[in-house]
Amino acid sequence: MANVGPGKEKEELVKMENTTRRDYLISIEKAVQKRWKEEKVFESEIPTDEAEYEKKDKWFGTFPFPYMNGSLHLGHSFSITKIEFTAGYQRMLGKRVLFPFGFHCTGMPIKAAADKIVREIELFGEDFSGYDAEVKADKAVASSSKAKSTDQSKSKKGKVAAKNTGLQYQFQIMESIGVPREEIKKFADAKYWLSYFPNVAIEDLTNFGARIDWRRSFLTTDINPWYDSFVRWQMNRLRELNYVKYGKRNTIYSEKDGQPCMDHDRSSGEGVGPQEYTGIKMEVVEWGERAEEIKKIVEGKKVFFIAATLRPETMYGQTNCFVSSTIKYGIFASDKPNEYYLCTHRAARNMSYQDILKENGKRDLLVEVKGESLIGTKIKAPLSVHQQVHILPMETVLATKGTGVVTCVPSDSPDDWITLAELKKKAPFYKIDALWASAEPISVLSTPSYGDMSAKTLCEQLKINSPKDSKQLLEAKEKAYQEGFYKGTMTIGPYKGQPVQDAKEKVKKDLLDAGDAFLYFEPESLVMSRSADECVVALCDQWYLDYGQDGWLQKAEKLVNRMELYNPETRHAFNHVLGWLHEWACSRTYGLGTRIPWDPQYLVEGLSDSTIYMAYYTICHLLHGYPLHAATEGPLGIKPEEMTDEIWDYLYSGKPFPENPSPASLSKEKADILKRHFEYWYPMTIRSSGKDLIGNHLTFCIYVHCALFDEKHWPLSMRANGHLMMNGAKMSKSSGNFATLKECTVKYGADATRMALADSGDGMDDANFEEQGANAGILRLFVLQEWFKEMMTTKDQLRTGPKDKFYDKVFESEINSAIIKAKEAYEVSSFKDALKYGFFELQLARDWYREACAHDGGMHVDLVMLFIRVQTLLMVPIMPHITEHIWSDVLGEKTSVQFARYPEPTSAVDRIILDQATYVRDVIKNARDGENTFIRRMSKNKDKSQSYAANKKKGVKIYTSSKFPEWQEKCVAIVKESYSTEEAKVNDELVKNKLASSGMLKDKRAMPFIQVFKRRITQFGADTAFNRTLLFEERTLLESLVPYLKRALAFDEVVIVSVEDGQKDGEKDTEKTAREASEPANPTFVFYNL
Repeated sequence: MANVGPGKEKEELVKMENTTRRDYLISIEKAVQKRWKEEKVFESEIPTDEAEYEKKDKWFGTFPFPYMNGSLHLGHSFSITKIEFTAGYQRMLGKRVLFPFGFHCTGMPIKAAADKIVREIELFGEDFSGYDAEVKADKAVASSSKAKSTDQSKSKKGKVAAKNTGLQYQFQIMESIGVPREEIKKFADAKYWLSYFPNVAIEDLTNFGARIDWRRSFLTTDINPWYDSFVRWQMNRLRELNYVKYGKRNTIYSEKDGQPCMDHDRSSGEGVGPQEYTGIKMEVVEWGERAEEIKKIVEGKKVFFIAATLRPETMYGQTNCFVSSTIKYGIFASDKPNEYYLCTHRAARNMSYQDILKENGKRDLLVEVKGESLIGTKIKAPLSVHQQVHILPMETVLATKGTGVVTCVPSDSPDDWITLAELKKKAPFYKIDALWASAEPISVLSTPSYGDMSAKTLCEQLKINSPKDSKQLLEAKEKAYQEGFYKGTMTIGPYKGQPVQDAKEKVKKDLLDAGDAFLYFEPESLVMSRSADECVVALCDQWYLDYGQDGWLQKAEKLVNRMELYNPETRHAFNHVLGWLHEWACSRTYGLGTRIPWDPQYLVEGLSDSTIYMAYYTICHLLHGYPLHAATEGPLGIKPEEMTDEIWDYLYSGKPFPENPSPASLSKEKADILKRHFEYWYPMTIRSSGKDLIGNHLTFCIYVHCALFDEKHWPLSMRANGHLMMNGAKMSKSSGNFATLKECTVKYGADATRMALADSGDGMDDANFEEQGANAGILRLFVLQEWFKEMMTTKDQLRTGPKDKFYDKVFESEINSAIIKAKEAYEVSSFKDALKYGFFELQLARDWYREACAHDGGMHVDLVMLFIRVQTLLMVPIMPHITEHIWSDVLGEKTSVQFARYPEPTSAVDRIILDQATYVRDVIKNARDGENTFIRRMSKNKDKSQSYAANKKKGVKIYTSSKFPEWQEKCVAIVKESYSTEEAKVNDELVKNKLASSGMLKDKRAMPFIQVFKRRITQFGADTAFNRTLLFEERTLLESLVPYLKRALAFDEVVIVSVEDGQKDGEKDTEKTAREASEPANPTFVFYNL
């Protein structure tokens, strides 16, 4: 995962003005972190007692180690919390918890960045002052030009100024992430990155309060010889199992240099890889009138227009094919006898290195043609309902992307839809025959949002009227693809009814097998070599992992099927990846890492050396120590060369200890110590990551575990989360909507940041970090701990004796309910809900209790003390610093709160009491709302004899009823008779017939009530909806709370009236209306002045 790089200076959404409370909370955090470190709170050891060892009451969670080319950002932090919060919760269950954290340094980015620093030092000097001088010179030139001419378009720009205002140089990027300029020269040595950024990450995560056992940290690459040995072992074993193979793979290639162009060889396009297209072969049936000259040259030859598509599954809906009138195309000899391919020269250059054209590296050009001469040509359209289609012009076809030939699928491509509409409307202008554009669009797939003609729907929604509406078309294209791929269902062909995600690869395979297409690759975007060559994609020999081969795939599927994945979307995503993942290049020639043991000219690729390192965590603290980059031996004095392949086999693969170990091999005594540690912690309890890693790292982790470990050591669960937005927008360095972990903990403190991250969201959907929420968290936490201190100081003044008041019973039940609900949320890693039930709603319960009994003896001391302890414990996983402070400094506990147990309810939750509390709060809210409505109505009333003054003595009558109106009961009975428990739905036609037969169809109240009632069934379930009986007597409850109601509502008189008592003489119209409208659980109100 790449880390922080250049970005625009951001405008702060939340400006920190008075930071006194924040600074106080941070001082608490620093003190708490110091204590944890001194007491080694998070260092986890295996049990020494054999019985406890065998119980394995432990939890082992991991997070994909971040790449060490910068600081951790808020997105990293969000994903880390999914493990970190769970680690805190699992500790509270009394388990031994292990959360280790390593650092990924393998690959090209660090070496490439180091090489850039080398070049920039050559350009600007070690202090980069040469750059500053150049900028000054550029400004002088610009200033001089401005003085001579007010025409800014003619002013000359210097070399640096011409490079835009972004950060163009690596040294600038380093400065932007906090590296002092005088230290940047050290980063010219790639190894210096490995000593610098891991320490930054350790500091940032420590300040965040992460419960990490830092003894188990390590670096990848051969700078760590123990890990290097571990990676060599796994590569050797995978090769022995025939999972590692050698062959041609697609890679970025420089034709001029005659070799692959890796990141360090590029002047632009670093990190860009090959993009796979399906090249659709569309054979010419009849050349158009404008192609007479071409026709003569290609006579007797098969010519195919080659359309490169990313969406082969939509080929059933082709109606035409587009070319650009202005592009020069070529007809090139293919690798097949008498077959010629029509495409751009750029595409042919790529094809020539992919065994597609006649001779590798050469283009045998038959004839060059201008796109305009191709218009009107009739070609075959593989798979399409319209078997033959015509070539039409499209102004937006690019020569720099794909093949310059674009197949037209108007049902699902907004560009195709609007271009075709334009051509039909203005056929004479475009010099085409209207019949060429007359084929009807064919539905290929259907989506929930846009139906079975996504392009048409989106063009209408976004008001796209012309191919020149480029901005709207870009948005429409993105929406059509996202919705179509992730939520679409095929409506045509042999895979009709299947998800598009599944059908895509199947359709592509059908096309390839039939010879109607081939795989074509080109760079994802422009790549320029340092020799100024535009790079292509070429098939080059390299080592690869043969994922998906028979036997191995079945093991991986078995593991996925038995793992806990927490979310159906995650399971579907894994199954999808297993369906398409096959060969993965595992070797490269440049960067940092481990050499392939049997072919040391190559390095192990960065994702392939990081598949099972979770097992390495279990023993690495015994192998090596600090500093991480110094290759220091650990407490057992084990040398790297002692860790032979046979020793790793013994530790991890269940093989016997070697009978005749080499003299350099590890002793069995030490090997047994390592094995005992591994056997205790494995299998890994959970692996948690962002959802983007399902397509590579997480699936690789599954495959290699299946290959090298016994089933008893396969991972138990994997969890994937969505990406993190910030303030409702995508996080982006260029826009300035971006933050590092350090920036947030400095600005808001650790616990307020953690609270906002917990509140951001869970699941596979993208979450949202709100800075306003983090800022509000500062005040919440400060006020909470201050109130706790006040209660502990003044607890002798709190009420004692029986806890038998209504408010007492409610508060205790709400505390117990919070314990249960928060635990349920923690169990399924739903931290937003844990925060909701265990903090926000519990705070509201405390506030209500404090207000309700303020004038009725006050709060009970036992319940206040219970609340303080429970509130503290429920938030330990999410806010460990403030809870440690309260636990130790306010409550006076001696041991750290990190060793405290999750609280148990004091008694069973009294559901009736909770229902009563909800009812009373609803009555108060509805009464307040009702009074406000009544006041507004009276202010508009012209009859001054009817008035109401809220600032005078006033009263309210609350009308309760134990029975529903007869018409409602009839409606409910009809819905119940029409409800199918098997289908869990209401038969609307049956409801309508029963209403008609009962004479209620004409009652205007019936249908609106039934619609509302159906929504209640959906929301609460049929049993709850149909059971409309309250479990308590409303009138009795409200009468017992009249003093509280008077205070809460600020009324001088509150009268409870039961509808069942009958109408009184002299009742006003308003009272009669209230009596008639009252329903169980929904009392009505009459307001009056005394």
